[in-house]
Amino acid sequence: MPQPDLVIFDCDGVLVDSEIVAARVEAELLTSAGFEISAEEIFETYAGLTFKDIMLRLEEKSHIPFQASLIDRAEELVDRKLRADVRVIDGAHEAVAAVTAPRAVCSNSRTERIEFMLEKVRLLPFFAGRIFSGLDIPSKKTKPAPDVFLYAAEKLGANPKNTFVIEDSVHGVTGARAAGMRVIGFTGAGHSYPGHADALTEAGAETVIRRWAELNSTIAALSEWSEDA
Repeated sequence: MPQPDLVIFDCDGVLVDSEIVAARVEAELLTSAGFEISAEEIFETYAGLTFKDIMLRLEEKSHIPFQASLIDRAEELVDRKLRADVRVIDGAHEAVAAVTAPRAVCSNSRTERIEFMLEKVRLLPFFAGRIFSGLDIPSKKTKPAPDVFLYAAEKLGANPKNTFVIEDSVHGVTGARAAGMRVIGFTGAGHSYPGHADALTEAGAETVIRRWAELNSTIAALSEWSEDA
């Protein structure tokens, strides 16, 4: 059976159920700053982006200038909430352990946050030394730019065309596809919404799974079929 060179997992909303936690904090901060927005709108429209990028897009849309200090405040509050409340997504341990190809994490979160979340949910040993944050790579370009995916592939000696990425956000799928990688959408986290799977497919995911138990059979099936074949 053909084996992928690399399997890349997003972190937030894929391995840990953190998107919904962050969205609630961010929605409250933005609403207090003068732009009324719900957590649901944040994770439906802006999931996968850094809070800074969300603020910039909302400023452009609303012409409301946000204070830069809001970014640091959001980071502080989200970190505090995640340290207390972050949970692993059901089945992630078993699914990750069953992947026999090299594994990595590519995320828009800070490396420190990724590591403390994965350590808290006992997933860190699976990815030690193979965690890549878009904020910490040389270009500093976060998703939906493809840079973090390409950087991980280069560092780990993987061919992007033979790399699978598991992503829960349109912005993440867009970045992985721009990197020339094959994408499996994931909708098993607490922030999933009606139309989520369709949105991921439209962004370029080859298929979408809702349960981690489906991962390895999906990778095996897709590995048998190549767009180049």
